[in-house]
Amino acid sequence: MEEKERREKKGKGRMTVQEAGRKGGMKTAETHGREFYEKIGHMGGQKVKELIEEGKKALGRSG
Repeated sequence: MEEKERREKKGKGRMTVQEAGRKGGMKTAETHGREFYEKIGHMGGQKVKELIEEGKKALGRSG
């Protein structure tokens, strides 16, 4: 039996962390759209690239 079904049988109105995350993610997608996710994905990738380069420099390696 799923968590939601168990909760409904007990009469509790609380939400699991997983359900809250899913609900928040769906609302964000609805509000911001695909471009938002493309933008933040690109920004994250650029940050990783910068951190890798900084790590290489700290170890004295050229990239």
